[in-house]
Amino acid sequence: MTKMRAPIWVTGFTALALAAMPASARVADAKAERISGTAVRLSWTAGKVDVYQADRPDADVASARLVSAADTDGAQTVQVDPVKRPYFLLRDRSDNSVVTLSERLVPLAQGSNFRDIGGYRTADGRQVKWGLIYRSGASAMLSADDLAKVHALGLRNMVDLRSDEERQLAPSKIDGVHYSAIGYSMAGMMKGDLQNGGALYRNLPQQLAPQMRLVFDILKRQEGPVEYNCSAGQDRTGFATALILSALGVPREVILADYHLSTAYRQPRFELPPINAALYPDNPVAQMFARFQSNPAAKAEPLKDADGKAFLSSAFEEIDSHWGSVENYLQQEVGVSAVDIAALKQAYLQ
Repeated sequence: MTKMRAPIWVTGFTALALAAMPASARVADAKAERISGTAVRLSWTAGKVDVYQADRPDADVASARLVSAADTDGAQTVQVDPVKRPYFLLRDRSDNSVVTLSERLVPLAQGSNFRDIGGYRTADGRQVKWGLIYRSGASAMLSADDLAKVHALGLRNMVDLRSDEERQLAPSKIDGVHYSAIGYSMAGMMKGDLQNGGALYRNLPQQLAPQMRLVFDILKRQEGPVEYNCSAGQDRTGFATALILSALGVPREVILADYHLSTAYRQPRFELPPINAALYPDNPVAQMFARFQSNPAAKAEPLKDADGKAFLSSAFEEIDSHWGSVENYLQQEVGVSAVDIAALKQAYLQ
């Protein structure tokens, strides 16, 4: 255990672990960032804080291990298991309120955008539980060590949001987890050479309704932890995440901030194996991915239109325009009732 005394630097991709903190909880701006294979740096703002470490997300102070007592400098580096996912509890000495914390990004050497959507605050001050809902890019390139870390998450369900072509080009490497997918063609989804952007996102509520039913049925049955993914883990996966967090009561500005983390968390070179375009002369999807791979320095682009508007905002606008609200969309297209939403909040908020 190494004590951190220097000021904490914050990168542009630091996860928004907590938002809209209730007045009763003084610990704020809490973050957990991996700094090596076996070390996580915690940072926060508050007075005296007791720092605990646990190996499960539902641990309480009594079952966790104290690593730092009455900490006043808002920083702590904690040694962690290289495979098992760590969780932390920050107890404010002033009122004994406790904030649960973990890393936003699951640290995978050859993964892309695999992250936990826990920790976000709802409008009424509750917190999305960690360790139950994961979003990700494709897993076709995961290393043996990566697979060990993923299996340590205890996943019970995976929903693959990718098209038939993508799943054939890059089958998932994650075995031993119940796997669901609904077939469709990406060529049809991208008809008319429609490029990624607001126009494409306006189609997502209709196009992805069957997949959203799969995801929410699993959530309603509480058959988690669950992971859902597309290839990049940003567009279709971002839409699914927006619906889940909206259903749980997370403010839209927080949802959009989480959405934009994909630009930093993506690792495009690990989303699909190398594709030889010559082997797929009649497959426009394979040709598209091969063109992207032809530039080894290709990086994730910001998910914004030229005027700075988030692509995801167009999906929200489409829902608001045609269904009136996310809740109405979920009820009419996904089969999630008001009673279901209340049950989801009971199951996935603390």
